[in-house]
Amino acid sequence: MTTTHPGSARTSLREWATGVTVFAAIMLMIGGILDVMRGIAEIADDGIFVSTRNYVFEFNLTAWGWIHLALGVLAFVVSFGLFMASTWARVLGVGIAALVVISNFFSLPYYPVWSIIMIAISGFIVWALCVMRKDDAFVPFESPRDT
Repeated sequence: MTTTHPGSARTSLREWATGVTVFAAIMLMIGGILDVMRGIAEIADDGIFVSTRNYVFEFNLTAWGWIHLALGVLAFVVSFGLFMASTWARVLGVGIAALVVISNFFSLPYYPVWSIIMIAISGFIVWALCVMRKDDAFVPFESPRDT
């Protein structure tokens, strides 16, 4: 005869939610580092990027570099808040990842493969941060409940 424990389903849900949050934090940190490197490359040397003419969202590549650098630094900082399962970090993480998607979409003609990779990474981050509910989050210093 088997006995079911009502807390075991809740524990596995918490472990899954914690794993998804850690995944989002690591991906946001990696995406931020990669965006910082791309921003530095765009600011330092315009020669490595494709120059397109008659593009609707045409900016100077140095301007794109500063945009990517700022978003990368913000993403890196917010990723540390995600490791602590902060609500503010989840909200900012979704916003920053959405801005990274938009900025990479606009800079798609300059560096197409890299922009598509960053759009995919940021899409996974948005999904991971939106799929978890606050009640499912693991609180590091909570006391165990007696059931």
